[in-house]
Amino acid sequence: MLQLLTKYRRDLHRIPETGFELPETCAYVRAALERYPCTVFEPCPSALCAFFDAGQTRTAAFRADMDALPVEEQTGSPYASTHPGKMHACGHDGHMAMTLALAELVSRNLDRLPRNVLLVFQPAEETTGGAALVCESGVFETYRCDHIFGFHLWPDLPAGTVASRPGPLLARSSEVTVDIDGKSSHIAKPEEGQDALLAAARFVCGADRLLRDTLLPRGPCLLKFGKLESGTVRNAISGHSALLGSLRVYSEEMFQAAKSGMEALASQIGAETGCTLCLHLSDGYPPVHNDEGLFCAAKEVLPSLAALERPLLIAEDFSFYQQCLPGLFLLLGTGTGIPLHAGTFDFDERVLLAGLEAYEKLLFIKNTLPSELRRPEVN
Repeated sequence: MLQLLTKYRRDLHRIPETGFELPETCAYVRAALERYPCTVFEPCPSALCAFFDAGQTRTAAFRADMDALPVEEQTGSPYASTHPGKMHACGHDGHMAMTLALAELVSRNLDRLPRNVLLVFQPAEETTGGAALVCESGVFETYRCDHIFGFHLWPDLPAGTVASRPGPLLARSSEVTVDIDGKSSHIAKPEEGQDALLAAARFVCGADRLLRDTLLPRGPCLLKFGKLESGTVRNAISGHSALLGSLRVYSEEMFQAAKSGMEALASQIGAETGCTLCLHLSDGYPPVHNDEGLFCAAKEVLPSLAALERPLLIAEDFSFYQQCLPGLFLLLGTGTGIPLHAGTFDFDERVLLAGLEAYEKLLFIKNTLPSELRRPEVN
């Protein structure tokens, strides 16, 4: 299995593609899947599914993301990207390798599985959330899926460690944009202007107070700004500012609290400076919230499953699947400490064995799951 995992991972690492433009990747995945006793089909553009019929009434789903990043590879490895400016710098090649190798294990055990199996290979995790389109296709209702599992390689965990937690695991991520219109004037006559740069600075400081004094006491979250564009020259009051940041929360309640707080702050600063502040928050991805019953069921077959103490402030579109059916998202340690999305990102394929072994055990979760895990029958 290590040889198979390594082959899949390195083959896919050489041909990274981004977003929904995944022709080589999809062709490779399809060819690998068609070796097995399954039905391979496209539930939506640039996505592939493989259905293994074990003769059961219900189905377990397993997800892999296929897209890479617009990153120039710097590893110098013999299996480095052959596509300039593109790289699997987030481990999606490893996710696909584990799921393709899982197809081998499913085919060997098809006559004794408690459920049918649906393997899902999706596009655009890194961009617009390809998972949402898979959900909208109705594939989970059609194949009567009980639950779904997914993995993400994680450099900050020891190599081969499988970890997760019940409830919130990853954050909802929303882009925050504040456009500020003022009035430019010579700095020698500031009373004739409306200082958009000053308004932006006050908003950043006010947002920091909002985070520290109001939001964090209610639970973990993040509200930070990373980019400010303002003004034209050093001796003129700025007439316009654009402030870009990110909000990360774990609940709709916290999202609304942050939004209301920023709206009130914008109104206050507008009244004080005479500027017009326009606040926009993107919808982003929902938070990854693991089903507690499914986590407990997984813990029974995976006694070594480590439970994280607190959720993480990254985002993942696996959350869209959890809007459709109970889902459990898992982290697989690489032990390298190399940041995700770095041009130097790499890992030892031996860690994929631990992920594959976990997937194999999750195939055999009992049929008698807690009632909250059961989906209604679909006509």
